[in-house]
Amino acid sequence: MLLTIPDVLTPDQTAHARQLLDATDWVDGKTTTGYQSAKAKDNMQLPESSPVARELGDMILAALSQNPLFVAAALPLRILPPMFNRYAGGQSFGTHVDNAIRQLPHSPVRIRTDLSATLFFSDPEEYEGGELCIEDLYGVKTVKLPAGHMVLYPSTSLHHVTPVTRGARVCSFFWLQSMIRDNGQRSLLFDLDLSIQRLAQELAGNPVAEKTSVQLTGVYHNLLRQWAEM
Repeated sequence: MLLTIPDVLTPDQTAHARQLLDATDWVDGKTTTGYQSAKAKDNMQLPESSPVARELGDMILAALSQNPLFVAAALPLRILPPMFNRYAGGQSFGTHVDNAIRQLPHSPVRIRTDLSATLFFSDPEEYEGGELCIEDLYGVKTVKLPAGHMVLYPSTSLHHVTPVTRGARVCSFFWLQSMIRDNGQRSLLFDLDLSIQRLAQELAGNPVAEKTSVQLTGVYHNLLRQWAEM
C-alpha cells in the first residue's frame, strides 16, 4: 500500500521547519547509511545529534500522533526518530531497499522496518528532478508532493530518488514498525476502517446502518486482536 497523507504539518509549521533547515549545517549522507546503500547514495543529511533534527522530529511525531489517516494506515508500534535530507546540484539516490532492522538511537532496542515515510519540505516548483520512484507489483509510482505532505509505503519496496537538477529538495524520512507485520493484512484493516467511518457518516441516524457499523467494528477489532504483534 502506497498512501499520500496530505497536510501532516500546517503551513506555519512547514515554514518554520524550512527556515531552520535552510540555516543549519548539513553533512554527507553516506555517513548514516550501510555499505550497499552508500554506493548509490549522494545527498546531504542532518546529523542525528542536531538540535534542529530533534526539534523538528518531535514536531513531526506529535503531528502524526494526531493524524487519523496515518494512524489508521500505519497502526504504528514504534517509530524511529525522523531524519532529514537535502538533494541539490545533481544529487540522487540510486535504486535500493531499506534495511530490514534498525536500532533506536542511544538504545539497545531494535525495530523491524515495515513502513517507510517521506515528508516533503520543498514545494514541487522549487526544484527539478528529485522524484521519489517506488516500485511495486504494478510498476513504478512517482511521488513529488507539496510541502507538508507525506507519502507512506512498504519498506520492502525498491525505490530511488532521481537527480535534482535545479533548486533543492528538502525532506524528512523515517521508518516505523507496525503492529501488523503483513502488508496485505494491514491494507485490509485500513480499507475496513475507512468503510466503517464512511458508513457511520453517510447513514447516521439509520438504526440498521448503525447496527451494521457496530458489527463491522467488532470484525475490525477481532482481526486486529488476531493479527497484532505487541
